Amino acid sequence: MEAVDKTNEAVDKTKEAEKKTDAQLTRQEMFHLLGQRIKDIQAEPAIEHDPENVLEVHNLLKYFPIKTGLFSHVTGYVRAVDGVSFNIKRGTTMGLVGESGCGKTTVGKTILRLNDMTAGQVLFNGIKIHELPKGELRKLRPKIQMIFQDPYSSLSPRLPIAEIIGEAVREHNVVPKEEMDDYLDQVMKQCGLQPYHKDRYPHEFSGGQRQRICIARSIALKPDFIVCDEPVSALDVSIQAQIINLMMDLQKELGLTYLFISHDLSVVEHISDTIGVMYLGNLVEYASKEQIFANPLHPYTEALFSAIPIPDPDYKMKRVILQGSIPSPANPPSGCKFHTRCAKCMEICSQCAPETKEVEPGHFVACHLYD
Repeated sequence: MEAVDKTNEAVDKTKEAEKKTDAQLTRQEMFHLLGQRIKDIQAEPAIEHDPENVLEVHNLLKYFPIKTGLFSHVTGYVRAVDGVSFNIKRGTTMGLVGESGCGKTTVGKTILRLNDMTAGQVLFNGIKIHELPKGELRKLRPKIQMIFQDPYSSLSPRLPIAEIIGEAVREHNVVPKEEMDDYLDQVMKQCGLQPYHKDRYPHEFSGGQRQRICIARSIALKPDFIVCDEPVSALDVSIQAQIINLMMDLQKELGLTYLFISHDLSVVEHISDTIGVMYLGNLVEYASKEQIFANPLHPYTEALFSAIPIPDPDYKMKRVILQGSIPSPANPPSGCKFHTRCAKCMEICSQCAPETKEVEPGHFVACHLYD
């Protein structure tokens, strides 16, 4: 009977807390709601693996605790990723776009288990990455790689290029020792580098060459899936095109699958097969490249796409100007997180978070306009 009473009491607390906005919640009520959400997601049944998909992400959460005081008491959470779901088919590229601070990079790092997830499911070829013991995870590491945003800071200044590319190859026994030199030459040539570059250090290369080194380091382990975290944002436009074309050529040659994180919508349109739009930790729209560029449904997606410059002096841009700045993920607005900046906001938007709906085949959107 005591257990039943405690359960009923917890349910009553949850219902009372859900009626309030985030600003009205006490700290205990906020922690209770977040804890209940995490438990609900953890209790969900395992998703079924589709062999066509390399990666399957379902209700991914990543909360970072905010600690204050001498004893580091937790006073809140930064909801960096707040229930993201998507699939990436084998040999394709998914573009992930959104404002700075919306959680794109955290999604990539959490998928690769560089961050531990708070709740959710991440399947790579049917394997639950976050449930693997350390030994099994180490065996899987060569198959899941990452290309970082800043090539210079992601390369050790004390190591020559041969060691930077070959260190992980040697550690994971990708090729026999006697074949190492020839294999490194082959990988470097695939990425537009010459064998005589092996003895040079990162500071001796240009920005584009450094990014080629980062790409060579990732493909040297023969991966199936690569997270590309804004790999061309630090490069000038002419070099960007070369790096993007290189990545597309490597994808065709090696059968790679990419999660491509970027701010540049023109680059995303060029390289991606599907596109996800993130806002404040949530995936607000997800569709094929053709669908989302021809018919953006979410007001935030419309605003993003209206900022793409058109190379025609006679064309008049219909810019959608968003008011205000992106709210804090530590204290997001109640209901739809975008309602504080949305020109199409309705009363329900501030009260209830929208569910993701399939408006047309393969085109998903989280917005009350399509209820």
